[in-house]
Amino acid sequence: MIKIKVFIFASALAFGLSSCCGDTQQHSEDHQHGATVVTDTTVHYAKEVHLANIKQLTAGGDNAEAYFSFDNSMIVFQAKVHKWGSECDQIYYFPFADGDMIDVQPKLLSEGLGRTTCSYFMPGDTTVLYASTRSGSAACPPEPEKRADGKYVWPIYADFDIYVANLKGEIVDTLVSGPGYDAEATVSAQGDKVVFTSDRSGDLELYTCDIDGSNVKQITFGVGYDGGAFFSPDGTKLVFRSSRPQTEAEIAEYRNLLSQGLVMPTNMEIYTCNVDGSDLKQITKLGKANWAPFFHPSGEKIIFSSNHAGERGYEFNLFMINTDGTGLKQITFDPIFDAFPMFSYDGKKLIFASNRNNGGTRNTNLFIADWVE
Repeated sequence: MIKIKVFIFASALAFGLSSCCGDTQQHSEDHQHGATVVTDTTVHYAKEVHLANIKQLTAGGDNAEAYFSFDNSMIVFQAKVHKWGSECDQIYYFPFADGDMIDVQPKLLSEGLGRTTCSYFMPGDTTVLYASTRSGSAACPPEPEKRADGKYVWPIYADFDIYVANLKGEIVDTLVSGPGYDAEATVSAQGDKVVFTSDRSGDLELYTCDIDGSNVKQITFGVGYDGGAFFSPDGTKLVFRSSRPQTEAEIAEYRNLLSQGLVMPTNMEIYTCNVDGSDLKQITKLGKANWAPFFHPSGEKIIFSSNHAGERGYEFNLFMINTDGTGLKQITFDPIFDAFPMFSYDGKKLIFASNRNNGGTRNTNLFIADWVE
């Protein structure tokens, strides 16, 4: 699914690095074939002045897309962790009062059926929505085969529908379904609206619906992929990532891939619009992949992940920008991968996924920090 695939792309390219990032740096050393391999074990880089008291929440596997409950006491996220028994991405939730996921396994919500993604708490914090391919098969769907041209693509599984489950993991509603891809749903802070991505029009566009799944409305219409949308704190605007081909050749390639259930994620920019789709604006013009946006609590800035400043293509860090496209500022400084930021509803915390302190493995873990203005 699209929200997680860039993170898998980065993880697949990740490797242990030797670097010097200030006095918070620590290293562990392994000896292989007589050589010393130095592994970066930094949790908090010195330049990360907007983050304090960073805590690592998981240790091993692929963990990402963690989102707070409305009361900020829990998170729901997707993970593929061998020791938890997940063969492909599954949905878990964890109350902070339970301690630490490094020691305590979180609750599986998605029942291990199909591939799942894009979970989000519903109003009241007793249910969670997520997308799943379970209607097509209980098994994990196959990954796309490696392309002869070497280009990296994401699968758009047609079996993805959006479900609502209680905290026992029991499905209580099918919120959005139909032929084709329906996924990437998030909920407004007011608890009245849902935004999601669907290809029901023949293209990957944004749609909104009421919290019960009714009143579905298409709100984007440009050729290309629009997805990963989130509401502004006041519920009046949306921020999302978009890959909009411009030339005839780019459009032809996009449509050809989409006909095969695939999308190429290498060029994306951040956009905003009103919740009805009006006042569409391109916020970033940075090139490469700019994605995973989320509104700052003020509603006047956007935090997002980008590799535009990297030299090797897979160096993703968190950046912040004003909603008018000015004031770009780097927030995180991990040499491999930081993404999927979300502010808590009270604006005091930031949760994100990172390859930092993974022992030189490809593991992506969850981290939480106090936000410092």
